[in-house]
Amino acid sequence: MRKSKFSESQIIKILSLQESGQSVSDICRENGISQGTFYSWRSKYSGMEASQLKQLKDNLPTVTWLNRLLATSSVTSSGEQASCS
Repeated sequence: MRKSKFSESQIIKILSLQESGQSVSDICRENGISQGTFYSWRSKYSGMEASQLKQLKDNLPTVTWLNRLLATSSVTSSGEQASCS
């Protein structure tokens, strides 16, 4: 996947421009992005602040580890159920 030229904190700052009353077309022109990109960012990061994004990033490894643990335990338990039947 291609890496964005904007960091996530920059994206949040760009999205906040619309909340302050600037039009989407002006924001896109000034930052060199398409309106489609703006709206996809808005759907992904809507209502988030930079501090919340940092908190989400900090918790991501824990969530990934828990998901793997859950997947492993569900595979193990389904294997045990099949052998018991």
